[in-house]
Order: sequence, then C-alpha cells, then structure tokens
Amino acid sequence: MRTKYFAFAILALLALVVSACGPTTINQAAPENVRTLNVSGVGIVYLTPDIAYINVGVNTQRENAAEAVEINKEQTNAVIAAIKESGVAEKDIRTTNFSIWSNPQYDPSGQLQGTTYSVDNTVNVTVRDLEKLGDLLDSAISAGANSIYSIQFDVEDKTEANKEARAKAVEDAKLEAQELADVAGVTLADIQSINYYESGPVPYFEGKGGGGGAAVESAVPIQPGQLAITVTVNVTYSIK
Repeated sequence: MRTKYFAFAILALLALVVSACGPTTINQAAPENVRTLNVSGVGIVYLTPDIAYINVGVNTQRENAAEAVEINKEQTNAVIAAIKESGVAEKDIRTTNFSIWSNPQYDPSGQLQGTTYSVDNTVNVTVRDLEKLGDLLDSAISAGANSIYSIQFDVEDKTEANKEARAKAVEDAKLEAQELADVAGVTLADIQSINYYESGPVPYFEGKGGGGGAAVESAVPIQPGQLAITVTVNVTYSIK
C-alpha cells in the first residue's frame, strides 16, 4: 500500500513538472474591428510656361571624315555664337551629342561604290525669355543649324503651384468622403492614412508652330499654351 502511494506521488510530481514547462496562454480581448472609408481626391492647377528647352544641332555629310568634322565644327561654332547673341547665357547651352558614323554606298548589284561620313553635333538650350524664342530659332537656322527638335515648355518654379494642387486634392477628398458618409448614414472620424501622387507639368494645350521652305520674313511662330499640374490623394477615414 505504501509502495502504491509512493508511485502515485512520483507520477503527480512529473505531471506538475510537465505542465510547468508547457506554453502559457493569456487570454486577451480581441481588437475592435475598425470600419474605414477610402476616398480619392484630385487637384489641378494650370500654369503658363515661362521657360523652354530645345535641342539645336548641325548635321554634316562629306566623303572625307576629317572634312566633315571640320565643316561641322565651323557651323556649330557659328550656331552657338548666334544663340548667345540672342540673349542666352553660356551656362544655358550644353552639348548633348557629338557623333560620327559612316554611310557605305552600294550600287544596284550590291557592290560597294564608296563611303560618306556623317557628323552630328547637338546642343540643348535653355530659353528663359519665351518672347525671344522665335527670333532665336531664326538666328540659329541662319547660322547653319539644320536640326531643331524636342521643344519642351516648363515653369521654372512650381513650388506654389504644387502646394495649391495638393490643397485642392485634399479638399476634394474631404468633400467626397463627407458626401459618402452622409448618404451611408455614418460619421467620419480620424484619418487613418493619406498618400498622394503628383504628375506634371504636362501640356494642357499645345500650340502649333510652323515654317516653310521659303525665306522667313518674320520670327518662327511659337505657341507655349498651358501646362497642368495634377495631384491625386488617397485618404482613408475611420467611420462610426
């Protein structure tokens, strides 16, 4: 009898040790489910461009590479001088491409007849006085430029416009959230999250300039149009 009692005591002690080593579970109240409302708002601000970026280049083709380079160099220097005389500062003229490549010439039977060489020199010009842009293009062409492309209009300082677009986007989101809450019969509470995306400036209206093959009697017509800055915000409200 005493032996049985001793064995039972050992088993009970082992059970206590095992239970002490097992995981401890603490019951906590489940977090309250937060109901949310997600809305988007858009803010757009229109601006008139005050700056432009253009690429002006000289392309030369000759049968001799050294001759092509020499002629291209003279024409490019003349074009850059004309651009400076139009009021563009030296810091606003930047070379973006200088390249030389060969152009093999073949007869109808596929036999090589000769080779010509092309030289291209392109500068990117920042124009800060748009009223002079047309005259500048005329001067560059007269000096020897035969490649003008990628005219991009911009606004130099967009800080205030970006702030205004953000404010409009947030107000638009608030209005939409309140309208939806009223219709759904709920009450807006705290903002849980907010993020935004900016795009622009992008052309809102693109004017069209033109030129003909005849002699130019007046400045090249340039229409900068308008630019639009767009901000989109996504706002999440908790609701009651």
